[in-house]
Amino acid sequence: MIGRILDKLVFGATLLLALQIPLLLDHYQQFLSGLYESTRWQVEGYEETAMKYEYASVLAMIRHHLQNDVKSVREDAQQKLATLERYEDLRIGMRLFASDQFIEKVVYVFNPSRYSYLQKTVQNFQIGIPLSATGFAFGVVSAVIINLIVTWPIAALSKRIRRRKRRTDISPVS
Repeated sequence: MIGRILDKLVFGATLLLALQIPLLLDHYQQFLSGLYESTRWQVEGYEETAMKYEYASVLAMIRHHLQNDVKSVREDAQQKLATLERYEDLRIGMRLFASDQFIEKVVYVFNPSRYSYLQKTVQNFQIGIPLSATGFAFGVVSAVIINLIVTWPIAALSKRIRRRKRRTDISPVS
């Protein structure tokens, strides 16, 4: 009886947690979209500056600035280079979120290299129930799998105990 109650509690808790993943993905996509737009705005400014001063590309301008004798110009160039790298990663993320690849989105979001983005997303996260069929199905399937993984050792142990008890109850008394 306790095992059944525990099984239901574990399933209920994992279902509630698993249902939050699709909502977290939606919040993350909104955060990523805002970050992408602001970074795109910066990169477009770099491109305008490179064109204005007749550089072949933004990278050509940055390489030239990295060779400058003035430390602040070199540091600014390094910051621009880091912004370009972030922009490329954000473009990949935006393409991924435009697709319907749910598991790939989960892997992208929980990648350790993007942990700071996830932290910022979680700060503004609101618990709820997903309205999409994919999100709900993910929650239910995940809850069932986690429930089986967590309760399987308990069920196996309980089964052994019952078998031993039956053997002792059935064995002849001398």
